[in-house]
Amino acid sequence: MLQSGLYVGLSGQLALQRRLDAVANNVANSSTVGFRAEEVKFESLISRASQEPVAFASIGNTYISRRAGELVPTGNPLDIAVQGDGWLSIQTEAGPAYTRDGRMRMMPSGELQTLTGNTVSDDSGAPILLSPSGGPPQISSDGRIVQNGRSVARIGIFTLDSGAQLSRRENASVASDAPAQPVVDFSKIGVVQGFIERGNVNSVMEMTNLITLTRAFDAATTAITESETTLRDAIQALGAPPR
Repeated sequence: MLQSGLYVGLSGQLALQRRLDAVANNVANSSTVGFRAEEVKFESLISRASQEPVAFASIGNTYISRRAGELVPTGNPLDIAVQGDGWLSIQTEAGPAYTRDGRMRMMPSGELQTLTGNTVSDDSGAPILLSPSGGPPQISSDGRIVQNGRSVARIGIFTLDSGAQLSRRENASVASDAPAQPVVDFSKIGVVQGFIERGNVNSVMEMTNLITLTRAFDAATTAITESETTLRDAIQALGAPPR
């Protein structure tokens, strides 16, 4: 007889461990500007090795949540927050990446960078150069930058395909396996100057999930132990000499 309980419990443990790792990472980055929470999709795998179907839990597929975080005013003219499902484009050593962290700085050369030193791109993917002597920039909702009453650049705002697979890059940025598209309709997507966006992690909910998952993991461990005990007792009974 197939001891399916042992394998079902083990598959449950693997799935719960992956979820625990994701929740722990979310909690650790709950205060990271522009951070996108990691979620896990679970499904059941059906085994046909026995006469009765047995459902196993898969380890789950992780994905990066795109829901918006809270906007917080800073008053800094070089801080922007993205509204809607848009992303800022930055240049990294690994190539283009996309972020919701709109904290920027102007270098002595006029180049616009993130606080971590990545170049901010315009809507064509080129670096943005401002006038070092042009004073604080005015940034409109469509990303247009004005200095001394003159339009000098436009911050690139991009959309990522809803079916694209996103992977994490440095400093809360992501890479996409599908090409990003520059935004042309700013009725629902844009930027707000003088604000930043907090990570989209619900800390209270994630802590509750952490407790629930830990208890579920303990329950799966108990189920595995009981299955092992039952199997061991059966082997001992079958191997015992007849009286």
